[in-house]
Amino acid sequence: MRALRRLCGRRHRLIATVVAALAMACAVIALQPDTASVTVLAAARDLHSGVLDAADLKPVALRPDTVPDGALKPGAPIAGRVLAGPMRRGEPLTDVRLLGPSLLATHGPGTVATPARVADPETARLLSPGDVVDVLAAPSTWDGSAPAKIVAEDVTVLSTPDGESDRGALVVLATTSDQAIELASAQAGGRLSITIGSHAR
Repeated sequence: MRALRRLCGRRHRLIATVVAALAMACAVIALQPDTASVTVLAAARDLHSGVLDAADLKPVALRPDTVPDGALKPGAPIAGRVLAGPMRRGEPLTDVRLLGPSLLATHGPGTVATPARVADPETARLLSPGDVVDVLAAPSTWDGSAPAKIVAEDVTVLSTPDGESDRGALVVLATTSDQAIELASAQAGGRLSITIGSHAR
């Protein structure tokens, strides 16, 4: 009987030793950094569209399977680039969120980014990147009798204005080269306005 008790005691001690070793191993693993993580740039705070500063972003570590395609990593040239739309704090920054070739690539070949100054800033504040709009131009005449006409139809908003301006609101649109020429001519001789129809996304 005593031998049986001693045997059980040794087994209990052995089991306790194994459990303690496993717990220690788990603690050590938990304290080690995740070497499989990927560090990317994310918004340091809620951001509006507009020109980015280095302080607007911070590095964050993500699991490889959660890193979005096109995510930008620390060291990427960000300062001075233009953010096309708002970002939430902690949201990873990807190449398609910035004005440039990557953003335009999603709109098909032959697309160009065209700035258009809308006369009414209040109207521009109703827009969001991704909206599809028509742009109208009203020629400047002394009596205002010239009718407005559509100079760019079904164009996508890439970037909306950030802040106030007494010269209208500068909106960046995805257009064809021909539409860009029409918009440039219309801005030189009149005022631009925008209509948001049922085709807005």
